[in-house]
Amino acid sequence: MSAGKIDPMEQFMVEPVLGRHLNLFGYDVSFTNSALFMVVVFVLLALFISGGLKRQLVPGRWQVAAEDAVSFIDNMVSVNIGSGGKKFAPYIFSLFYFILFANLIGVMPLAILPGLHTFAVTSHITVTAILAFLSFAIVLAVGFWKHGLKFFTLFVPHGAPAWLMPVIIPVEFVSFMVRPFSLALRLFVAMTAGHILLEVFGSFVVQGFTAGGGLGSVVGVLSFIMIVGVSALELLVCAIQAYVFALLTSLYLHDAVHLH
Repeated sequence: MSAGKIDPMEQFMVEPVLGRHLNLFGYDVSFTNSALFMVVVFVLLALFISGGLKRQLVPGRWQVAAEDAVSFIDNMVSVNIGSGGKKFAPYIFSLFYFILFANLIGVMPLAILPGLHTFAVTSHITVTAILAFLSFAIVLAVGFWKHGLKFFTLFVPHGAPAWLMPVIIPVEFVSFMVRPFSLALRLFVAMTAGHILLEVFGSFVVQGFTAGGGLGSVVGVLSFIMIVGVSALELLVCAIQAYVFALLTSLYLHDAVHLH
């Protein structure tokens, strides 16, 4: 990258934290910035959950927040999975709050160490794909364990005429198989797009005020206003994407548990 130019994709680069690659038996096992912030998310999630382990007669704010978080997921599971869905609440809880914390940490404009800024792990398709395919694998495992081969009747809608089955079944099968891809891509694209917009408008601010003159100042001010707006939108997207991912996973589990 030449001097003076800003690469919006540079913020997504996965690099070793210590600046040096560590090879073990021909494999790169370096501790990267992506791994570091996943650990940070897990630590924050564990600390958050620990507040719910308290059983004080008069709960403090931490305990109330943790209990409300559990109640939120419990309600989501009860409404969208129904009977038999309680057993999936721990997974949905972990999934929702891991994505939420990872999203929020990624949008914080903080420098943890010199040269090390916050990193959005959910802006990488590898991370979102693992979460999506893990959810899809659980759906398949639950469906076949509970219903056996009858699980395939999921692709046969009730009340549909028999002469339409050659068309309906392939369509239902394809729509079912694209579920993990849509889950992974939706979260990945939403987080990546927001970060790129912030980087682009940030470069406009710097270049506008550096250029000087009336037009440059106007561009800089307008770009700064856009950064404020996009940042507020990003905070909303962080919560919405975590909710959508957990909600769709719950709905897919409903299909696995109850079929139609």
